[in-house]
Amino acid sequence: MSVMTAARRRSPIATGLLLLGAAYCLLPVLWVLIASSKSSSELFSTFTLAPSTHLFDNLADLSGYRDGLYWRWMANTALYAGVGAAASTLISAMAGYALAKFEFRGKSFVFNVILAGVLVPGVILAIPQYLLLAKVGMTNTYWAVLLPSFISPYGIYLARIFAAASVPTEILEASRIDGAGDWRTFGTVVLPMMRTGLVTVFLFQFVAIWNNFMLPYIMLGDDKLYPITVGLNGLLNQGANQPAMYTAVVTGAFVSIIPLIALFLTLQRYWQVDLAAGGVKA
Repeated sequence: MSVMTAARRRSPIATGLLLLGAAYCLLPVLWVLIASSKSSSELFSTFTLAPSTHLFDNLADLSGYRDGLYWRWMANTALYAGVGAAASTLISAMAGYALAKFEFRGKSFVFNVILAGVLVPGVILAIPQYLLLAKVGMTNTYWAVLLPSFISPYGIYLARIFAAASVPTEILEASRIDGAGDWRTFGTVVLPMMRTGLVTVFLFQFVAIWNNFMLPYIMLGDDKLYPITVGLNGLLNQGANQPAMYTAVVTGAFVSIIPLIALFLTLQRYWQVDLAAGGVKA
């Protein structure tokens, strides 16, 4: 009884901490939403959390900037994040499955190298990657942003953990006894079992690419290839001479988070499935 009483006493504190964490995460989003509804004159002259009525005017101005260049940036970002995250998830699944379920010479060394790669910030690799791609003439192209995003050490690490936890060895052996080859086993047995984990890998990589700034900033020179982060940075720099651009930047930032929110709401149901559910059903 005393333990239960102590737990009840601690729950308000835990709830308060959770509410503080939620406020810390959501207040910037709320500010962006409110600021995007203000005109350029209201942005710096009115109360921070006081909304206005100029959201649709700001959207129209943003869409009209250089014949809709902003939406080109959004399409580029969707391409980089969608294709990059999908390819990275597939590569992570194959590598993680191999590291979890196969024995081969150098396996521990490979896994340790991947763990070391998790500790290396991506910004450190941006310049070496630029020099490598410049050697083959691939800078200032879509491939300059896509190719480096295909390999994610953290994604491989997560996929290995998910494969070890959700793919029983007995089911793999039964699949081989039934005559299925390695590729068929991977496609029809392993991937469905790892679905929940791979959704997590996809979301992490998608968000990382969507928010990536340094790599495309270094790789790209044509503003028609820019993702949203680099494009909005250019608008922000113009704000020093054209204050009206600050409103466009805030509105563009608000619009750019809508696809991320929609993606999380769409895929969150996969997190409600236990990792071992696939193995039990099979």
